[in-house]
Amino acid sequence: MIRTLLTGAAALALTSGAALADYSITILHTNDFHDRFEPISKYDSGCSEESNAEGKCFGGMARMVTAIEAAKARNDNFMLVDAGDQFQGTLFYQYYKGQTAAEFMNGLGYDAMAVGNHEFDDGPEALEEFVKLANFPVLMSNADLSAEPGLKDIIEKSVVIEKAGEKIGLIGLTPINNDELASPGPNITFTDPSPAVQAEVDKLTADGINKIVLLSHSGYATDMAIALNTSGVDVIVGGHSNTLLSNTSDRAAGPYPDVVNGVAIVQAYAYGKYLGELQVTFDGDGNVTEASGEPVLIDASVEENAEVKARVAELAQPLEEIRNKVVAEAAEAIGGERDVCRAMECPMGSLIADAMLERVKDQGIEIAIQNGGGIRASIDAGPVTMGEVLTVLPFQNTLSTFQVSGAVILEALENGVSQMEEGAGRFPQVAGMSYTVDPAAEAGSRISEVMVGGAPLDVAKTYGVVSNNYVRNGGDGYKMFRDADNAYDFGPDLADVTAEFLAAKGPFTPYTDGRITVKK
Repeated sequence: MIRTLLTGAAALALTSGAALADYSITILHTNDFHDRFEPISKYDSGCSEESNAEGKCFGGMARMVTAIEAAKARNDNFMLVDAGDQFQGTLFYQYYKGQTAAEFMNGLGYDAMAVGNHEFDDGPEALEEFVKLANFPVLMSNADLSAEPGLKDIIEKSVVIEKAGEKIGLIGLTPINNDELASPGPNITFTDPSPAVQAEVDKLTADGINKIVLLSHSGYATDMAIALNTSGVDVIVGGHSNTLLSNTSDRAAGPYPDVVNGVAIVQAYAYGKYLGELQVTFDGDGNVTEASGEPVLIDASVEENAEVKARVAELAQPLEEIRNKVVAEAAEAIGGERDVCRAMECPMGSLIADAMLERVKDQGIEIAIQNGGGIRASIDAGPVTMGEVLTVLPFQNTLSTFQVSGAVILEALENGVSQMEEGAGRFPQVAGMSYTVDPAAEAGSRISEVMVGGAPLDVAKTYGVVSNNYVRNGGDGYKMFRDADNAYDFGPDLADVTAEFLAAKGPFTPYTDGRITVKK
């Protein structure tokens, strides 16, 4: 990736301007929380109270509140912002939608939030309800909302807040391909990020604002491109790609902040596992003279706020019967890590795809395709609860069966691997077939050696396929499936199908078997 300026130092001088800084502020930030109100395991899935007591868990709202309060106490001047995707990921969302997120974010005193793609999972109506509950601005600069009556008057492109006597402009950004990633409906048009951001920067600058922060739910690569293609943005608080930027972690994708073209870019992984804490100093002209910091790991060393812990437990009561039901047993941990399932065959992907195919193979279905982005967690060894399965597969997707030609299958596979370098969720986990992918080849010509049932793919033949209703209806770029023959989108819930498959296997031993080959 092209960087015009990059350093991993914790303290980074960005300009050589004024000798004495005029204004400093700490940006506390979160992103991609995904309703992880309870503590999570090292696999980002549920963590039992027993494990929590043993100090093995991370995150959870009770710890996040403690961490944010501590960060506020050690910084005289601060803002608290979120880069999107508060919605979706656990039973809390399925039961409460955005109400729980609004309650805790209001209590923490967030200053602003960007709209993430998952804020559209239940259409514009659920987002509208959340925005009306929120006591802070919800921002999205790259969307035309004029034809969406419920949102057009309540979501802003940018906002100006005042901190310690200084005005700061905040801009929001959402993925341009929300129509593929979620369900925003037909009335919203999403536009290119850089021109949308520049338009808001110009507007803010004309109003005399010389300190500008972009809340960008668009991914690390897009944030770097925006830094190169715009002028006037000082800091980008990112999300969407679940990227950890850090100066201390060996799992970091880059330094904190990563500085591109003079713009400080930060992101704090996901699921409430970290709290971003960036100290920024501006000179009298609004130029950044220093940006430094490090995400705070929300591990067992962070004490849980007792009042918040009790409130989360209260909210969890209606969910207990569903998620505590033991449905299967895992002989070993079943890996569903995001960076694996979006780049190669992963144990959870093979499990889910096999479960799908097993359920409908007596209907003449030969192939299963599951988007890697629909796999949201791993599962620990031992008893498997329905709650754990629902954490892996939280979207309430149903099985979809349909028929397409081999040529369409090939097109779908090429789509699935077209954005591997970005870690896109469209990566295809499969069953009933195998394929080879060359990530170094040009997108659109990466797939080879496709086999179905032991025979080479016949582009002229019609195949029966099972996927989930999101993919079948064009999600994650699978638009070639929209016109499929004999499509039926109303099969059983994918989580139920997976749970039943696990149960039928006794103690389940995870596997990969070479169905996906990635050329080196």
